[in-house]
Amino acid sequence: MRDTATSLLNQFKDRRLSVKEYAEQVISNVERLYDLGAILAFDSDQLLVDANTADERWESGLQRPLEGLMLGVKDNIDTNSLVTTAGTNAFNSPASSDAAALTLLLDHGAIVAAKTNLHELAFGITSNNHSKGAVHNPFKYGCIAGGSSGGTAAAVAAGILPAGLGTDTGGSVRIPAALCGIAGFRPTTGRYPSRGIAPISKTRDTIGAMAHTVTDLALLDAAMASQDFSLGKRNIESLRIGVPRTLLWEDLDPGIAEGCQRILRTLSDAGVKLIEQDPEDIWTDCQNASLPIALYETMRDLPEYAAYRGITFDSLYKGIQSADVRSIIGSQLGEEKVPEAIYRESIDVLRPRMLSRWTEYFQKHDLDAAIFPTTPITARPIGEDENILVNGNPQPTFPTYTRNTDHGSVMGIPGISLPGGLVDGLPYGIELEGCVGEDLALLEVAKAIEQILAPVSETKETR
Repeated sequence: MRDTATSLLNQFKDRRLSVKEYAEQVISNVERLYDLGAILAFDSDQLLVDANTADERWESGLQRPLEGLMLGVKDNIDTNSLVTTAGTNAFNSPASSDAAALTLLLDHGAIVAAKTNLHELAFGITSNNHSKGAVHNPFKYGCIAGGSSGGTAAAVAAGILPAGLGTDTGGSVRIPAALCGIAGFRPTTGRYPSRGIAPISKTRDTIGAMAHTVTDLALLDAAMASQDFSLGKRNIESLRIGVPRTLLWEDLDPGIAEGCQRILRTLSDAGVKLIEQDPEDIWTDCQNASLPIALYETMRDLPEYAAYRGITFDSLYKGIQSADVRSIIGSQLGEEKVPEAIYRESIDVLRPRMLSRWTEYFQKHDLDAAIFPTTPITARPIGEDENILVNGNPQPTFPTYTRNTDHGSVMGIPGISLPGGLVDGLPYGIELEGCVGEDLALLEVAKAIEQILAPVSETKETR
């Protein structure tokens, strides 16, 4: 079994394992699994210093709730201890301060052990980064880890680190979590302070936790949400889970379809009430609002972030090496840029209507959550950035992987991807979604469901 954040903290508490001893394991893990491409920045000497400090606090009884917990932090999240590159060449120094949400974790005793790789500037879902190198899936070297938080997902899944942080704008925590067989949590937008992230969209961006268990997700969530850790127990037989079939359950890889149907049967046999109902159409509004919101806000917020980091937007753009990222940002520099009127309609009409219909769906059917496959397919070989085959038909890569996660990010609702199982040796995820502000309730539902699902087999650490 991989070390979970909770088990490590218990070992530190009982002094069965010192933080320094675990730091030495992490250093060994980073060196041994270097070719996964998961880690961008790592300082073994500083990690040992931080570990010794944590041990002193445990020994003196001055430990904090997360004392000595080592995290992988996606490299678009600002750190002033390690370089923050956002996965691109123009940024090559530490940020002037830590991201606000990360500061809360550090105040609780957590340690930034490493900065993790990502899709360049977080603009993609494969983590095939042409500036920093591709991230490989720990279950099959040569396949994608998902993105854009692929480095954190791969590091956690491979056992390099017990948990970490990603960011989610269109599924970038949940997609790599699903493809790497771990748990990933996107909170309600605004649940955590947002300062200190290389931005895509202020409406959609959020930091999210990635770990092996829901309890570990909840530990990190509590710190970043400035709340006491309190994960109540839900009676599985009292749960009412919606199964929205339109779009989310269509055109799936046959293995994922079979596996997720098996999960539904397992839940039903355990006493969960499954409600086979759809919300009123939110998919049309999502399709029309998704990119206009992200692209319009990028072109206002990213230049400001570049200036904060001491470079011009022009130098940032010229340094982009990934063709897909360069193309999408370049499209907003000319006549194809999103008009303000389209953006305003997306923000003022389409997104609120989606939220209203989603809330009505939960209220009408008295739901605790909705459930569906996190992605319609498993990980594909690195390099299939533009198009992939889905059930024999060519499909564009980006919208295929984000198809089931995009609506949640547009609405800003909480979502959790849990490991679902393996198809031909590669993981897939099952996602639970809730309503705005109901993060703790969704974590409790996910914990109850996690306990009756079979765990995903562990990764092979060598090829």
